[in-house]
Amino acid sequence: MIKGRTNSDTREATVRILISLFPPFLLELYRMLISPIGGGKVAAMMVARVTALTCQWLMGTCTVNSVDLPDGTSCRSGVFVERCKYLEESKCVGICINTCKLPTQTFFKDYMGVPLLMEPNFSDYSCQFKFGVLAPLPEDDISLEKPCLEICPNATRRREITRDMALPQCPKA
Repeated sequence: MIKGRTNSDTREATVRILISLFPPFLLELYRMLISPIGGGKVAAMMVARVTALTCQWLMGTCTVNSVDLPDGTSCRSGVFVERCKYLEESKCVGICINTCKLPTQTFFKDYMGVPLLMEPNFSDYSCQFKFGVLAPLPEDDISLEKPCLEICPNATRRREITRDMALPQCPKA
């Protein structure tokens, strides 16, 4: 994002990186064979457990929890990140949105066949992953309308230039 790429370029690059972490046949097999089992609940629970086990180095302490699914049931297909190290270190809503939230949701839905809704909390740096829940359209996603974080270095520079005018939304989001 710093090198002048568009948000779209950044998201596409992140999806390519996620895809490259798996042998090509594995993603296709998972989407064809595992994702349909039990209406998708089995796949959602599996990826929640794997995410909680393998991603703590990047995100911080994670626990598997229950989430409400669109069919009215609940399932242990959630991952709660207590304090996302990635968000905390980047200090930027736009970096969270474009290098994590949107591309990760796209990757799981399009390449693993598992819908995912990620709900970052920009106040306490936690994040709730909801595997098995379809993400809203971008125009309906409230996290894309969040203002810059007070600690964002870019926001600080913009506030100095605009003389403390309110910034309605993170321009990087």
